[in-house]
Amino acid sequence: MNDTNPRRRRVLRTVAASALAPWAAARAAEPQTAAGTDAPQAWPPIRLLDGTLWTPESWQGQAAVLVIWATWCPFCHRHNPGVEALHRAVAGRPMRVLGAALDRDPEVVRRHVAERGYTFPMTMDAEALRTRFALRRVTPTTVTFDRRGRLLQRIPGEMFAEDVLELARLADTPV
Repeated sequence: MNDTNPRRRRVLRTVAASALAPWAAARAAEPQTAAGTDAPQAWPPIRLLDGTLWTPESWQGQAAVLVIWATWCPFCHRHNPGVEALHRAVAGRPMRVLGAALDRDPEVVRRHVAERGYTFPMTMDAEALRTRFALRRVTPTTVTFDRRGRLLQRIPGEMFAEDVLELARLADTPV
């Protein structure tokens, strides 16, 4: 069935996502440790929504949490307030929090971010980052890195806010 009706496709995606919610929640409760993560991961240059460029060198000595999300994702709507709380909790500490939107239109993302009061940095490079870090197509997906740049976990699905906040501990790990 090749359905070209955008509204119907959105409804079908929502129904499918709802059916997968229990699976996603269970997967989020059991973070996956990535195999072969001893080598530091190379970050590509990342252009943020505000035009700022983060270079690969700017990640040195920084733990990181990357969240792949989308404005149309109901799980992301519940997940991202926890990401915002994490971003505020680690301000001034050696940690970066980055949101990567799957949406195609940066204006839609800017409006969404403004409406919800998110201040954590955002990029539109979600697909490139998904490929770079071998991420599954689960939305949201949270990825953690230690201060040496080693990929620690790929966490598919929505997380509870307190579990997202727990990731702040990565800022305190020695280099």
